[in-house]
Amino acid sequence: MRIFLTLFCCVALGIQVLRAQDYRWQQRADYTMNIDFDVNTHRFTGSQKLVYTNNSPDTLRKVYYHLYYNAFQPGSMMDVRSRTIADPDARVQDRISKLKPDEIGYQHIQSLRQDGKDISYLINGTVLEVTLAKPIVPSGKTTFDMKFEAQVPQQIRRTGRNNREGIVYSMTQWFPKMAEYDYRGWHAYQYVAREFHGVWGDYDVKITIDPKFVLAGTGKLQNPESIGYGYENTGSTVKRPDGNLTWHFIAKRVHDFAWAADPDYVHDKVQVPGGPELHFFYQPKEKFAENWKNLQPVAVEHFKFMNKRFGKYPYDTYSIIQGGDGGMEYAMCTLILGEGKFNGLVEVMAHEVTHAWYQGVLASNESLYAWMDEGFTDFASNEFLGIAFEDPAPQASSYAGYFTLIKSGLQEPPNQHSDHFNTNRAYGTTAYNVGAIFCEQLKYIIGDEAFYKGMRSYFAKWQFRHPEPNDFIRVMEKTSGMQLTWYMNYLINTTKRINYSIRSVVSEGNDTYITLERLGEFPMPVDLMITGKDGSKVMFYIPTNETLGNKPVEDKSIDRMDQVAWPWVNPTYTVKVSKPMSQIASVEIDPSQRMADIDRKNNKLEIADGIKAYQDPTK
Repeated sequence: MRIFLTLFCCVALGIQVLRAQDYRWQQRADYTMNIDFDVNTHRFTGSQKLVYTNNSPDTLRKVYYHLYYNAFQPGSMMDVRSRTIADPDARVQDRISKLKPDEIGYQHIQSLRQDGKDISYLINGTVLEVTLAKPIVPSGKTTFDMKFEAQVPQQIRRTGRNNREGIVYSMTQWFPKMAEYDYRGWHAYQYVAREFHGVWGDYDVKITIDPKFVLAGTGKLQNPESIGYGYENTGSTVKRPDGNLTWHFIAKRVHDFAWAADPDYVHDKVQVPGGPELHFFYQPKEKFAENWKNLQPVAVEHFKFMNKRFGKYPYDTYSIIQGGDGGMEYAMCTLILGEGKFNGLVEVMAHEVTHAWYQGVLASNESLYAWMDEGFTDFASNEFLGIAFEDPAPQASSYAGYFTLIKSGLQEPPNQHSDHFNTNRAYGTTAYNVGAIFCEQLKYIIGDEAFYKGMRSYFAKWQFRHPEPNDFIRVMEKTSGMQLTWYMNYLINTTKRINYSIRSVVSEGNDTYITLERLGEFPMPVDLMITGKDGSKVMFYIPTNETLGNKPVEDKSIDRMDQVAWPWVNPTYTVKVSKPMSQIASVEIDPSQRMADIDRKNNKLEIADGIKAYQDPTK
């Protein structure tokens, strides 16, 4: 009996340990959809079979769907927010409030069944709350059968019909979509303005539409021959039979499905060596067609760059589609405006394609952690654009945006839901610029080699798992051997700022004592460059005690003198240089300018001949 109890306890403990380690389970939602689209009314009917797998340890008694189209109605939360925020998005403003009944968007649920039984539901704005007929137990599956009808809104934000470049349909956020459920609970946010979060699954989608339309979207087309479209004859036009045609797409292990349709699309495709087949869909207007042709080899180079530097894109296809209202990322595709200048087209392509890594494959909850998606995407795409456009400071615009936001007095901490920033300006700068600075400063803290190794490890470990901030920083800690949580806490959870200055330089005999002062609330390790009048350079590296370690030497052509750590509570720190002040030409904090120091005027001191002491005149 005692042996039995001992074994029982061991098994029970083992199960508890496994569950404790497996708290990052992923739900699964597999969709089969058949869509009948009426291009005359801009409406469509759909049948949706959704097989939902509950991989959580919880019993679910309700589920929630997103009904994004309902945001495009007068009086919606998106409408009210746009009309009351201090700086409304110029694409939205008060346009939703002026939509007529045949211009609004909606998704009407006609029927909903669970495993063959009718179930009750409540629609609240853009969220459908469903009370289940039978709870879904842990490891259980259930099948939802839904019939719905929808109307495509006028193009205002991301989705819609007849965008400003004449693309007829940009079909994003177009179907009732199951909300994500994870260890934090349901993420059934009202659609107010910005980002998305979804459940991994397979999509099998058939769209029946007027035969004059060419479709592009998520996944791979299964029936190019039967629809009479020359997918295998790039750019060709094929006479189509009378009557509507059904386009059949399949996408595996994605968290969304988007598509676009236009009668004038030209389709080109190119192969990335060792990577996916790229598809391009655009209107062949004479003025812009050359740009789209020239874009294609640049896109190939971008995929090669991302695969090598940040991790290999795991799907075998990707589509770059003219459509939408600017640029927006979706599973295995992006919709971008395509009639601007070539450099602008390259920039928006690079940014949106980079999302294929951070939103498409890693898929952090961009509603909660937009800086992990938009910021990491901006950082990586800026690096590529720096190479493409021969820009030696590709992240400079991110720093400039951050400094300008601080001066405006609108700065907010990044660790909040994307829709809840007080201004669009604060959200945009924080998500994009601060997120990019997060990466660039991390390179400064741990060194390039550890940073890029960590980025590739992060992508390999956390793809298809919705990583969160601590997941990222732990990978970087393990890769670098340094403690980094303090850094993330300061930059992401606060609005504290970096500001270091040279307080004094004093010569005593053959030695010089340089005192630095931390004026800001945000501590950082400090690179201090001493340049001699003979042109020699020595880097004095001062780690912060928070890292519990030193970064490797970054430039082996310059001598580095490692100093004892600077405790973050100490406002000043003094460095002894074994050289008289008369032999020193300059002293500079952070010569690489990777620290987001808000006042760089006091970071460098040029020492004139005959000067034996310097004191910051403001002290």
